[in-house]
Amino acid sequence: MKEVVVIGGGWAGCAAAVSAKKAGAKVTLLERTDLLLGLGNVGGLTRNNGRYTAAEECILLGGRELFAITDSCSRHKNVDFPGHKHASIYDVNLIESAVRRKIHELGIDVLFYTTAKNVEIEDQRIKAIVLNDGTKIKGDCFVETTGTTGPMNNCHKYGNGCAMCILRCPTFGGRVSITEKCGIKDMMGKRKDGTYGSFSGSVKINKETLSKELHDRLNKEGVVIIPLSAEEKNSEKLNIKICQHYSLDAFADNIILLDTGHAKLMAPFYPIEKLRKIKGFENARFEDPYSGGVANSIRHLSIAPRENTMKVKGIENLFVAGEKSGFYIGHTEAIVTGYLAGHNSVRKALNASLLELPDTLATGDFIAYSNQKMSEVDGDKNKFTFAGSTYFERMKDINLYSIDQEKLFSRVETTGLLNIYDKKLC
Repeated sequence: MKEVVVIGGGWAGCAAAVSAKKAGAKVTLLERTDLLLGLGNVGGLTRNNGRYTAAEECILLGGRELFAITDSCSRHKNVDFPGHKHASIYDVNLIESAVRRKIHELGIDVLFYTTAKNVEIEDQRIKAIVLNDGTKIKGDCFVETTGTTGPMNNCHKYGNGCAMCILRCPTFGGRVSITEKCGIKDMMGKRKDGTYGSFSGSVKINKETLSKELHDRLNKEGVVIIPLSAEEKNSEKLNIKICQHYSLDAFADNIILLDTGHAKLMAPFYPIEKLRKIKGFENARFEDPYSGGVANSIRHLSIAPRENTMKVKGIENLFVAGEKSGFYIGHTEAIVTGYLAGHNSVRKALNASLLELPDTLATGDFIAYSNQKMSEVDGDKNKFTFAGSTYFERMKDINLYSIDQEKLFSRVETTGLLNIYDKKLC
């Protein structure tokens, strides 16, 4: 049996592990913290705008497991808010345990509290991953999904200090780039002003600390929009956010809250003394990140050069997915790239031809287009998401955006790839 090792247990890593397991490999998933999903534990948005299209395509390709979980854990469905249509908002308090059960149910081995510190490499092939305690984990192929956030000093260097975010670097140690340990130079993303890194785009407020009116409205409607006075607005924060699809005037002119089980405030940070002056927020308390009043995690600092099959350039048996594979934003983007990377890792282990999704699919076009744009002049200032900004506009321009189930089925069926991720390869 072929063995695949996945480094990083976020949405992309879980998708890669599920995909490789379904293809017939023995899969080991390494996660340095005590939780799966990483930033997925503070996110919650799926199916908004073009993410609906991408999710349905992935399901039709056979990558249904994780989307079934996000759908089943959604507190609200078909929600609209500024710039976004038909969103689903999953409960961040339920999602991790549901995914963990599915991972165990599939027979995937998970090693928590495990940091991949180094590699053993020969002739451009990884032989083993070296763990923090010196243990070596061998495999036929490897998938890196460590993301691009941290270690802690990067939040100091490129942000407003350590945010003590969900990744908890002070407790579990910082992220390690496996691609760089292989001698591959990673790319770093930039903001519009040329500064490296991007601020994560939202913070969480403990919903119980809001006024009863706001609390009840969030529970019922899923979204609450509160207009700000002129002196309370801060449009400059729009430019530092990773989520350019939320960099609309509406997100500077209003407080926008989403119900993820907590109250997701769509701003990279918000000074607590300023927030508490607004009606309904007099007792507000940030839930996570713990420095939500002044800081947030800094992302897009470690992107690997890769092919459209998700294989890393220069390393024969290493694949990447999620933010590690591009200037990507979002859970859907992580999941769809993870499914492809996991599937192709098994193909590579078998010396079979690798799958490249055609550009007639939104996911195939997204992977190829973003790869091309990242290599262009000022490509390190780009951000890519199915939910908005440049790529969503492209989806609409070339008629890839759709919520029509029959149309999407026909689109995938025409490629000959229907349920390809269900195919057992070994």
